Order: sequence, then structure tokens, then C-alpha cells
Amino acid sequence: MATTTQDRNTPLKDGQLIPVAVAAGTKIPGGVIVCANAAGFAVNGATASTLTYLGVADNAVDNSGGGDGAQVVLVRRGKAAKFANDAGDPVNQTSLGKPAYIVDNQTVARTHGANTRSVAGIVLGIDADGVWII
Repeated sequence: MATTTQDRNTPLKDGQLIPVAVAAGTKIPGGVIVCANAAGFAVNGATASTLTYLGVADNAVDNSGGGDGAQVVLVRRGKAAKFANDAGDPVNQTSLGKPAYIVDNQTVARTHGANTRSVAGIVLGIDADGVWII
């Protein structure tokens, strides 16, 4: 399509709550880390270098008996979420403003674990009971 020189009525969407097709054989509990796998389907956060952090599951979805895209999970984005801090590789004050990495669907770590973990987001705060990520 060629460059326009006219005003354009561009459709917009609120990107805070997005529907994402769930991967085959996947059950996603509400409130957990949701990622896109290499094929673009929603999966639980896990230690893997090929996942893309999407946000937090707003609802629980059970697609354990369905194929890719048979179910949809609503993913909340744009808000900081608190996740558990990995005991073996804890996020600390020096991590503020830096990426945290996905360990599982509720836990983040300070490092990429020798390139085995995907980025969860940016550390906004550290509390005694968890790490705030956006």
C-alpha cells in the first residue's frame, strides 16, 4: 500500500485485556504468567528460551483436550503484576529497572539461567513476598 497524504480513520483497540488463542493440550490457571510459544499460541510461563511474555491470565482456561486455538484466554497487560521471587536466583535491588526472567507460571529470577529463560518484563519493585514486573 502506498503512503497516504490524507487523514486516516485508524481503528484502535484497548491493549490492556487481549484474547489469545491457547496452545493444544494446555491448561492455564487464572493469575499466572502467560506467554506466546514459537507458534504464537498462549502457554504457561516456564523455563524456556523461546517464549514471549504476554501478561497475566485474567481467567482460567482448560484446553487440555483441544487443539491449537480451540480455547481463548484473556491476558491482562499494561499493569504491574507481582510474582514469586526464585529462591535460587533471586531478583534483588540491583535488578530494579532491568529484566527479570521466567522460571515457571508464577516465579521470576534475576538472570536468564545460562540462556535457558525468557524475559518476563522489567522489575518495578521488590517486596518481601514477591517481585513487581511490567
